[in-house]
Amino acid sequence: MAHPRPFRFGVQASGAASRTEWVRLARSAESLGYACLTMPDHFNDQLAPMPALMAAADATTTLRVGALVFDNDYKHPLVLAKELATMDVLSDGRVEIGLGAGWMRTDYDAAGMQYDPPGVRVDRFAEGLAVIRGLMADGPFSFEGAHYRITAHDGTPKPVQRPCPPILIGGGGRRVLGIAAREADIVGVNPSLHHGAITPETILGMSAASVDDKIRIVQAAAGARMSHLELNIRTFLVNIRPDADAALAGTSKMLGVDPALVADSPFGLIGPPEKLVEDLLARRERWGLSYVIVGGDDVESFAPVVARLAGT
Repeated sequence: MAHPRPFRFGVQASGAASRTEWVRLARSAESLGYACLTMPDHFNDQLAPMPALMAAADATTTLRVGALVFDNDYKHPLVLAKELATMDVLSDGRVEIGLGAGWMRTDYDAAGMQYDPPGVRVDRFAEGLAVIRGLMADGPFSFEGAHYRITAHDGTPKPVQRPCPPILIGGGGRRVLGIAAREADIVGVNPSLHHGAITPETILGMSAASVDDKIRIVQAAAGARMSHLELNIRTFLVNIRPDADAALAGTSKMLGVDPALVADSPFGLIGPPEKLVEDLLARRERWGLSYVIVGGDDVESFAPVVARLAGT
């Protein structure tokens, strides 16, 4: 890749026992050079993302905040647009808009919500994306779709970041990856989650060959936009320790998969920081992955990599 995007790094966390603990995490991430704090959007044991992200933004000065990702089905896009724009205003323009079609079956079951087929959920998500973008633009916005109808509504407040904050869309399947390539600023490369739960197939979808296929889909759909896209990955297979071989053996045994899959997967961060630096450089060269997110438990152990690569 002739002109790779600079690395930036994020932290994905779901909660804390108190405000003090949550603020400490946000400030620690900021001080260690992480660019963004993200949260999942589920109904299980986690803080509600909107107030928690606003609290994190209020406790910091440069840290960006966003969900990875907001489920379009959980909130009407007009309401979500208003909340996101408000948070962008109150954070002085530090919001990233992560959006998805929804996938976790247990959320829908817990709420008594209809778990529609993937095609319907993606149709609704695509309309929701258009509504959010339209309401953040200047002037009254109208929309007539199969799922949403907006009539001459001038969404306020308008976000600080114009025309709207950066949009991240993560996908593991061809259709959502295509939408991300055509519509998003940041494309998140995900494993397949079409079963509505984490399954052995999900882990197999983290292989290097699978990511090759996903990047090809994005490239074909993006066309000339490709050079403007930031490519993101949330790493799930993380075992940062001095002995790389022991880390690899432990992680693959835990998952019940071939060590070669874990060793080659861009979803993995296995071994000491100096190895991870080389791995990430190679992955950026191969796939263009420059925006890497780790879990909240990995903030300290991954910090030497952030110090070495952030902004380069």
